[in-house]
Amino acid sequence: MNLNATLFVQCGVFFILAVFTMKFVWPPLMGALDERAKKIADGLAAADKARQTLQDGAKEAQAALNSAREEGQKQIINAEKRAALIVDEAKNTAAAEAARIIAAAQADAENQVTKAREELRDQVATLAVKGAEQILKREVNASAHADLLNQLKTEL
Repeated sequence: MNLNATLFVQCGVFFILAVFTMKFVWPPLMGALDERAKKIADGLAAADKARQTLQDGAKEAQAALNSAREEGQKQIINAEKRAALIVDEAKNTAAAEAARIIAAAQADAENQVTKAREELRDQVATLAVKGAEQILKREVNASAHADLLNQLKTEL
């Protein structure tokens, strides 16, 4: 065959091959490339969304941490106030108890002083009667002179 015919056949085969490729090979290949590009774009969008979600989560976590820190500080302040109130209350209770104990001790001391005075009066009265007995050289009847002895007790 001659060169022109060969060239013409080669062009025809090339043209048939180009049409076949454009009709049957090119659309699935382009579809696959488009699908891959869409997956990449979706992945990038998901990554951006995840990054934004992470940033939002970090902000929320920081806000929650700050809120918890503030709440903790408030609780510490409240606990310190409560402790101060308890200490003041304990001091007041202790002061009241001390005052009660002092009053009871003073009352007891006063009762003991009164009792000691009574005993001393009785002893002085007995000594006075014995002294009078020795002066008179005779026995004085204590029951007969009870009024006299009571008057002597009150004078002492």
